[in-house]
Amino acid sequence: MEDVIKFDTIGQYNAFNNNETLHPLVSVIDLSKSEIRHNARQNFGFYTVFLKEIKCGNLKYGCNYYDYEEGTLVFIGPGQVIGIENNGEYFQPHGTALIFHPDLIKGTALGRHIQDYSFFSYDIHEALHLSEGERKVIFDCIAKIKFELEHGIDKHSKTLIVTNIELLLNYCVRFYDRQFITRDVAHKGILQRFEDLLTEYFKTDKPQNLGLPSVTYCAEQINLSTNYFGDLIKKETGKSAQEYIQLKLMDVAKEKIFDKNKSVSEIAYELGFKYPQHFTRVFKQRVGYTPNEYRSLN
Repeated sequence: MEDVIKFDTIGQYNAFNNNETLHPLVSVIDLSKSEIRHNARQNFGFYTVFLKEIKCGNLKYGCNYYDYEEGTLVFIGPGQVIGIENNGEYFQPHGTALIFHPDLIKGTALGRHIQDYSFFSYDIHEALHLSEGERKVIFDCIAKIKFELEHGIDKHSKTLIVTNIELLLNYCVRFYDRQFITRDVAHKGILQRFEDLLTEYFKTDKPQNLGLPSVTYCAEQINLSTNYFGDLIKKETGKSAQEYIQLKLMDVAKEKIFDKNKSVSEIAYELGFKYPQHFTRVFKQRVGYTPNEYRSLN
């Protein structure tokens, strides 16, 4: 297995790309200044936003159904490993990268809710594809950050830099909402596949062997990252993926309860519950009656 190149500091990644370090915790990198290099897997100890300015290629982070020529945003969270192993090919990087260390946002509003930007945990093929107008908005935010870095550090620098990073991320939330709608062809059928997956799951012995289906399990079966899948289901249904699973579980449970030859305990185990009491509690919370009460009503 090939070694992974690890970047723990902003300065390390700046040096790797022949860019000057103007601030120890944040940088806007011009990737075209980098030397021609071969493919490699990389691990980042900081948040990274890549703006790829050409269609596919260059950064080698995947080329799955890119819609726009103008630009594609790829988000990488601390600790993630990306890229492909060295296959002997060389390439010239292009585009822009915004990188910022978790220490930059400690004690700020952004630091307190950075986990809300779930796209930092999306897979590469779930990148944000920008229209021309959206690209201009993103570049405007990056330009303001770059201006602050070149201005020199003073007592206002951190507030202005972090504010503009937060503004950029908030625009990305809006643009992802747009993408969930406009990429209907790519997303078409995912909700139906989710429904079919759950239906088939409860028809087999998987609940007894694997337990209740998790959001992660369902996302993997549909070849999406957990966060992207969850966000997509939320946009489509107004419910979280976990809530959707619970509703499906209750529908199946209601059908089984009509079979009076089976005890509540048997039904609980068939559905994947380890303990019948847990099933009874969940059923009461969701339906308003215990399984036995529901059975007597019907």
